[in-house]
Amino acid sequence: MATIPTAATISRYWWAWLIRGIAAVIFGFLAWLWPALTWVTIAIFFGAWAFVDGIFAIVAAVRSAESHQSWWPFLIEGIVGILIAAITFYDIRITIAALYLTIAVWAFLTGIFELVAAVKLRKHIANEFWLIVGGIASIAFGVLMLLWPLIGALIIIYIIAAYAIVFGFMMIGLSLRLRGHAQTPASPATT
Repeated sequence: MATIPTAATISRYWWAWLIRGIAAVIFGFLAWLWPALTWVTIAIFFGAWAFVDGIFAIVAAVRSAESHQSWWPFLIEGIVGILIAAITFYDIRITIAALYLTIAVWAFLTGIFELVAAVKLRKHIANEFWLIVGGIASIAFGVLMLLWPLIGALIIIYIIAAYAIVFGFMMIGLSLRLRGHAQTPASPATT
C-alpha cells in the first residue's frame, strides 16, 4: 500500500519544486516569445515518440510471434508509428498541420456533443445553460481555428504558455513555503 509522504519528507526536497517551477516559467516565456518554434518542438517530440513507440510495437510483434501468439496487430502498429515519424522528420509542417487540424476538429465536435448533452440535461435540470455556453464556445473556437489558422495557432501556444507561467509561479511559491518549513526546527512535541 502506498503511503503519502510527510511534510518533512516533501520539504526536504523543496529545491526540486523550485527547479520544476523555474523550468515551467522559462518554458512559458520562451513559448510566448517564439510560438512557431514551440509548434516545431511539439511536432519533433511527437515524431520521436511515434518512432520509439513504433520500434517497441515491432519488438512486441516479434516476441508475440516467438510465443505463437497474435503478432500482426503489433506489427501494423509499429509500421504506422515509424511511418508517422518518417513523415514528421521528412516535412514537419505536415505533422504541425495535422496536429492543428486535430485540435480544431476536436473543439468543433466537442462543442456539438456538449450542445446535445445540454439539451438532454435540460430535461432534468431547469435553466441549465452553462453546458450550452461551453458548447457554443467550443464550436466557435473550432470554426475560428479553421477560418484563421495563424491566429488559432498563436492562441493555442499562448494558452499553453500562460498555463506554464502560472503553474511555474505556483510551484516556486510552494517551494519557498516548503523551504521555510524545512528550516523550521522540529517542536519538542513531535520529537
